[in-house]
Amino acid sequence: MGLDEKGNKIALNGLWRRRQTTKFNGASYLTQRAAEALYTEEGQRQVKETIDYYLENARMLREGLAEAGYEAVGGINSPYIWLKTPGTMTSWEFFDYLLDRYHIVGTPGSGFGPSGEGYFRLTAFNTHENTRRCIERLGATDRK
Repeated sequence: MGLDEKGNKIALNGLWRRRQTTKFNGASYLTQRAAEALYTEEGQRQVKETIDYYLENARMLREGLAEAGYEAVGGINSPYIWLKTPGTMTSWEFFDYLLDRYHIVGTPGSGFGPSGEGYFRLTAFNTHENTRRCIERLGATDRK
């Protein structure tokens, strides 16, 4: 309890809650400043560099998968590559195959609903070195 200017008792809980929710009911100052920096020339340059970096990984994945004989799409304007699972493998069987045999992790298509079954998603959100390593491993597959 607190006192008002006339000495009457008042409950502070409601006032404190209002202050807190008003003051902190949005993006923090730090987040606002970071967002503001994105609109500067330097911020735009850095964003473009980052996007270009991951799209280069996507290009490497797309081309490497094609060379390894996989049917793959995507990675042009997105960091994700979708490939058809080989033969009659389900997306989870292909997940296990890649993980156990080549130490590569991706997302089984069945996680995206029934239409995703039979497909597998790889991401370009990694380093160039790890992306090259992934392609080298996939290129060595002895798919049937």
